[in-house]
Amino acid sequence: MLVNARHGSGSGDPITVAVIQSGLTSAADEMFAVLKRTAMSPIIHEVLDVGTGVTDRNGNLVSSGAGIPSFVGVLDKAVKRILEISERGGDAVREGDVFITNDPAFGGVTHLNDVVVAQPVFHDGGSVAWVASIGHWSDIGGMTPGSMSTRAGEIFQEGLRLPAIRLFNAGRPVESVFAIIAANTRLPEFATGDLWAQIAAGRRAAGQIADMIETYGKDAYFEALEKLFDDSEEQARRGLEALPEGDFEIEEEQDDGAIWRARIHVSDGRFRIDLRGNPAQRKEPHNTSRDGAVIASQMLFKALTSPAFPASEGSFRPLDVITDPGTIFDARGTVPHGFYFETRIRLYDMLWRCMAEAFPDRLPAGHFGSIGGTVIAGVHPDTGRQFTMVEPQMGGWGATSYRDGIDCMFSTSHGETFNCPVEICEARYGLDVGWRTLRDDQAGGGRYSGGKGLSACYRPRSTATVAVGFSRHRQPVWGLAGGQQGGTNGLTVIRKDGGREEYGFVSDLQVDEGDELVIRTATGGGWGSNPGNTL
Repeated sequence: MLVNARHGSGSGDPITVAVIQSGLTSAADEMFAVLKRTAMSPIIHEVLDVGTGVTDRNGNLVSSGAGIPSFVGVLDKAVKRILEISERGGDAVREGDVFITNDPAFGGVTHLNDVVVAQPVFHDGGSVAWVASIGHWSDIGGMTPGSMSTRAGEIFQEGLRLPAIRLFNAGRPVESVFAIIAANTRLPEFATGDLWAQIAAGRRAAGQIADMIETYGKDAYFEALEKLFDDSEEQARRGLEALPEGDFEIEEEQDDGAIWRARIHVSDGRFRIDLRGNPAQRKEPHNTSRDGAVIASQMLFKALTSPAFPASEGSFRPLDVITDPGTIFDARGTVPHGFYFETRIRLYDMLWRCMAEAFPDRLPAGHFGSIGGTVIAGVHPDTGRQFTMVEPQMGGWGATSYRDGIDCMFSTSHGETFNCPVEICEARYGLDVGWRTLRDDQAGGGRYSGGKGLSACYRPRSTATVAVGFSRHRQPVWGLAGGQQGGTNGLTVIRKDGGREEYGFVSDLQVDEGDELVIRTATGGGWGSNPGNTL
């Protein structure tokens, strides 16, 4: 059996197909493991704010490692953009090339902090796959430490743009690119270390894939890919058939008073999300690219149709997403994207709400609905070294028709991530962690109650600069089927003189030793009315 496969018989043997498919998943997992073990920054090696994946030679998603689902959704789009740029410029992709991008207009999809490193895999002179990773870098330059400024009016103010350029050219490093990166970050050792970790992760996966093709042959490999895509599509269509057909609409007010809209149409084997008619893009860092809106839509579609199966290109063949160019869900030009993640999580949450209100027995109530990105930067009082802490926050998830919500989890788009352990946080950063505890509020009541949010306290040991982004700091989490609303998210600064300041979004906020930063995240929404609940 294996001898025939080695000679490229293309037999379609189901065992060989399964082995190849498992091998591709293993390659993505190996990338994740290498990145976790070799990265310099705690946001990567502790929080796991990364994604890894394998695509076919055309950039179609094949497999993914652990990490953030919305990051995995970036990788295929980044590879396709790299291929498009290379083909348009007449500069063919060669064996040994490695590309880097972080620009939303050039395959970066997200914001400049999230850096994609991608390389093609060649066999017998031809491209057979791509391996790619994305990781959040703690600083990429720009007008504020941590590169996430609420004051940015253009993407130029957010840091260094890397528009799908070669990092290695036919196996040789492009030293000028490495030098430019190191010169445009406040943390050059960390940026360089994280970059080499991503390069090493890609090399590991590329070697595994090449060895596997050498063993089983190209024909068997390509047949395994097509079978994978077709099976994923079949699973998605089965799940889609179980959804009632119809049109579902939602309008939702945001914290800033803006009204967002979505229309979801389910019919004839298609699932269409229409995001036309939404607010225009802004000269504020709350935009997302069209690819970002597609990722939010893909996550909803996957959760509704085939949540138990790994994602691949075939998983999304029945999905259509419609956007208006020049809106916050399809930003163009040089508008900033620094807090794109809050726009995307709110979009995902709104789409979820649209379907949950139509099928309340099937889907849970709203969760805290924020990434809660927290950046604290300064100089460590013991070592004299500059630090930048970057950390997402946890919060309460919504109740369902049969149980209470889950306490203190990361957001539904954040996947397999963790908080930074207190010991590492205090050793690496100039901070003391006062506490991390569940909030004990009375929000989110109902027949089943929403999960509890988080209360956390950071105490800077010297002067530091803070940036945070919390959605739902005015509009509370939504309940379902008569359940009570959950709470809100936000940051309270308690000054050493007793003064108190409240924030949802802020950057360039100066704090000193003796001040306290108290983070609160929302309780999830309740499910079902409770006659005994008088809240």
